[in-house]
Amino acid sequence: MESRNIVIIGGGPAGLQAAASISSFGYNAILIEKEPLLGGHLRRWDRLFPYSQKASDVLDSLMDAARGVKYFTATEVQSVNRLKKSFNVKLSNGITIMADALVVATGFDLFDAHRKEEYGYGIYDRVVTNADLEAWFRTGSDKRISNPERVGFVHCVGSRDEKVGCRNCSKVCCATAVKQAMEISEAFPSAQVYCFYMDLRMFGRHYEDMYLRAQREYGVRFIRGRVSEVAENADGTLQVKAEDTLSSTPLKVTLDLLVLMAGMSPAKGNSALASQLLLGIDDDGFVNPIEGVGTQTETSVEGLFVCGAATGPKTLPDCFAEGKAAALSVHNYLSSLK
Repeated sequence: MESRNIVIIGGGPAGLQAAASISSFGYNAILIEKEPLLGGHLRRWDRLFPYSQKASDVLDSLMDAARGVKYFTATEVQSVNRLKKSFNVKLSNGITIMADALVVATGFDLFDAHRKEEYGYGIYDRVVTNADLEAWFRTGSDKRISNPERVGFVHCVGSRDEKVGCRNCSKVCCATAVKQAMEISEAFPSAQVYCFYMDLRMFGRHYEDMYLRAQREYGVRFIRGRVSEVAENADGTLQVKAEDTLSSTPLKVTLDLLVLMAGMSPAKGNSALASQLLLGIDDDGFVNPIEGVGTQTETSVEGLFVCGAATGPKTLPDCFAEGKAAALSVHNYLSSLK
């Protein structure tokens, strides 16, 4: 097979899967990652729902599959010029690559919880995010988390929220909250744990079982209603006001720890990259693929493909499936040029 260069922008789960699959077709997959290490958000996670599988095991398997793929870390794409049947890709490390096709797998950024000031993130010591808590599960190091007796989880922080410009459901927050609620109960068996939710979207296989286990085996209390206000007491505990919309009852709960389930926001740099590639960006900041049920990895630009959370919130299985699909789209495209 004639050697062809395929550049994959983004070294998270979708990008790694795309690179491994593209390499298996016999092409030269070249992965570009702006962070110092590959793996994206997966590298920062401890365990994954619904089976409590170690994130490091999943990442190791993914890295093994991508062994032999050439990659650049701590590197960004400075410019992309579309030529007749190829792309001229200039990198921040001074290297220029002539690519026969591109795959955009830029992933997502975690919503900045500072933007929801009413929850007190960055203001009160005992307010953390889901990512902060996951880091504690992984490392055991966070002075904000110390033998809490009462823990609350707030769903949909930065998701389904017109005020912050994100109408999307982030897909993984409900399941992550339930997973973390059980894990915090395992770490602190005497703690009372609350989940404040809008709607529980437990859509995957065994997700509902996980939700039922959280109630039956761990005693997690699920309260349907938004948290309206968080204040800090003199002793450092948190006063949380909410409403149980099922019983139309206002609630006031004192907590030792409040966990904000920050959702998925579009990756910074999407707009600049899209403008160079003449790629569509929706008003929510995510990349637009061609609209259609079977065209999630295709774009209106010939030779340019997308996968993973670059186009919107995705689960890990979504990212793996789209990475493989993008590789097949690349192969079909290049085969059509012969």
